[in-house]
Amino acid sequence: MKTINAAGIYYRDLNEIIKELVRSGEDIINLKNVNGQRYIGDNLSGTTKINIEGTPGNDMAAFMDGLTIEVFGNGQDAIGNTMNDGNIIIHGHAGDVVGYGMRGGSIYIKDSVGYRVGIHMKEYKDKVPVIVIGGSAGDFFGEYMAGGCMIVLNLKNDENIVGEYCGTGMHGGVIYLRGDVEDYKLGKEVIKEKIDDKDYAFIQKYVENFCQYFDYDFQKIMNHSFIKLHPIGKRPYGNMYA
Repeated sequence: MKTINAAGIYYRDLNEIIKELVRSGEDIINLKNVNGQRYIGDNLSGTTKINIEGTPGNDMAAFMDGLTIEVFGNGQDAIGNTMNDGNIIIHGHAGDVVGYGMRGGSIYIKDSVGYRVGIHMKEYKDKVPVIVIGGSAGDFFGEYMAGGCMIVLNLKNDENIVGEYCGTGMHGGVIYLRGDVEDYKLGKEVIKEKIDDKDYAFIQKYVENFCQYFDYDFQKIMNHSFIKLHPIGKRPYGNMYA
C-alpha cells in the first residue's frame, strides 16, 4: 500500500507517480487531497486499487483497462471515457459525458449525473459496460447508445428521472429506470416497456453491488417498479444514407 499527498502536485507529475506504482505491481494506492488533477488512471491496466480523497479532474479512467478507482467525493466530466474494463465507484455526484464510448467495466455513482451520460456506449461479445446512478440524469442521456446498460435508481425521487432527448439516436443496449418517464422526453428511436423476469434478475445483480458500496437497503430499492428503454432498430438513421 502506498499513500500520496496530492496537494499541490501538478497533474502530469501525479500521473507519472501513479503509473510507476501501477507498473511496479502496487496493490493499493491512496491519494489524499486531490483537487482537480486530470487524467488519473488513464490508459492503465492491471488490478491496482486507487482510493481518491477529494475531487479528481476531467477524464479520470479514460481508456482504463482493469483497475478499480474509488472516489470519496464528487467526480467531474468524462469519467470512464472509452474505458475498456475495470470498476469505478463515486461517493457523490458526477459531471457530464460520463462513460462516453465506454466499452466495458462498470461505473457506480451514488448521487446524480449531468448531461450526455453514456453516449456512444458500445459492447462486444462478453464486454458489456454498465453504469448505475443513484440519483437522476440530465438531458441527452444515452444519446447514440450502441450497447451496454444504464440503470437510474432515482433514490431522491426527483420528478425528472432523466432530462429531455433521452435515448436520441439509440441503436443498441438498454436503459432501466426506477420509476417512469414522460414520453415527450424520449427520443423517437426508443421504446418504453415494463421489465420482465430476465430484466429484474439483471438489475438485481447491479443493485446488490450498489447497496454494498454505498450502504443502501437492497429490498427498499427493489420494492419499486422499473421500466426499460430499448431501441426500435439498429439503424435509426439508415434512410439518410445511401
